[in-house]
Amino acid sequence: MLNLRAKTVAKFALPALLVPSLALGATSYDRARVVGVTPVYETVAYEVPVEQCRAERVRYPRHERASVTGPLLGAVIGGAIGNAVGHKKRNKQVGTVVGALLGGSIGADIARDHRRHDRRYASYGTEQVCDVSYELQEEQRLSHYDVRYVYGGETYSTRMNRDPGQYLRVRVSVRPAE
Repeated sequence: MLNLRAKTVAKFALPALLVPSLALGATSYDRARVVGVTPVYETVAYEVPVEQCRAERVRYPRHERASVTGPLLGAVIGGAIGNAVGHKKRNKQVGTVVGALLGGSIGADIARDHRRHDRRYASYGTEQVCDVSYELQEEQRLSHYDVRYVYGGETYSTRMNRDPGQYLRVRVSVRPAE
């Protein structure tokens, strides 16, 4: 009797357990035949550095020993003027020292400026000078594939990141119509 009862319960319970899953929708997988694959490209722009070089004439200053003639001559002239301006002995001494210092400094500046602009105190050579500029370049890159496939006599289309080949795996869902 127990055996008959278990069979009866199994007979009615098993379909009762399956009905709710079918009512909620069952999902399975199948294969669909691919009928068309179109690669889609996009234009990508980017900058490329380009170096352009040229030869330029460059001035190299010579580092020769500076002549002391300018500062000495300036000190002597400045000292003489400072001495001539002073009226008393103490004023003449201070004027001589101050005049010599100022005259020496002015003489050194004049000599330095003269050497800077005198071609004899410089040499010239050629150096390669380079500039970097950027050129805009474009290229076509694969963006995705537009895929058309047939399943159950109907034609569908989708967008994919790769070429699926001859067949495409599809998910099939079954739901009751309302």
